[in-house]
Amino acid sequence: MTISLSEAAARRIGKVVAESAEAVQGVRLEVLGGGCSGYQYKFGFADAIDVDDDIVVERDGAKLVVDKTSLQLLDGSEVDYGEGLMESGFRIVNPQAASSCGCGSSFSVGDKA
Repeated sequence: MTISLSEAAARRIGKVVAESAEAVQGVRLEVLGGGCSGYQYKFGFADAIDVDDDIVVERDGAKLVVDKTSLQLLDGSEVDYGEGLMESGFRIVNPQAASSCGCGSSFSVGDKA
């Protein structure tokens, strides 16, 4: 199973980790049940890394931590970061998402027909 970080996402992760008031290992990405489409993405700081359950994706020194359960729903995804006039934030290009909400923070899986 794979997940990748764009150069922009790696830069942003490096910046927010460096600016954190707490000692953190990186940024954690989880998939939780809920949201308007069935599953939702949740970003937060990774205070610790569980060597038995977490996968660490690293690029240019930035670490994205994903638990193995979430990784099943993120397999093949790319985490990107963009800044614009109306919004800034992480975006996930998830080939497993059959549909997603307008804001992109939740998705559903299943038939893409």
